[in-house]
Amino acid sequence: QVQLVESGGGLVQAGGSLRLSCAASGSILTYYRMGWFRQGPGNERELVAATTVGGDTNYADSVKGRCTISRDNAKNTVYLQMNNLKPEDTAIYYCAAKMFRSSTWNSWGQGTQVTVSS
Repeated sequence: QVQLVESGGGLVQAGGSLRLSCAASGSILTYYRMGWFRQGPGNERELVAATTVGGDTNYADSVKGRCTISRDNAKNTVYLQMNNLKPEDTAIYYCAAKMFRSSTWNSWGQGTQVTVSS
C-alpha cells in the first residue's frame, strides 16, 4: 500500500489560510479516490474533501466555498487549500487513499494538526 505523509499544518488566526500537502510514496493514479479527513476534539473523523482519478471533487458542507482539493499526479501529491479558516476547523487532518472497487479507505497518513485561534 502507498505511504502517505501530510504536511502544512500549523497555528493560524481565524480568517487565515493554510495549504496542506499529502505526498504519496507511489503513484496516486493507482487509487480511485484521494481524500482529506479531519478529527476535532471530541468529534468523529469526517470527510472534508475528496477527488477522484478523473478529477471529480466533493466537499463537506461545512467547508464548501472555503476549501479546494487538488492533485498533482506527476508529483504524487494531493493538496487541500483552506481559506477563511474558523476555530471550528481545528482538528487533525488526515490524508487517505481508496483503491478501485474498494468499499473502504485503504491507506492513511499520520495526520497534521491544524489549530485556528479566534
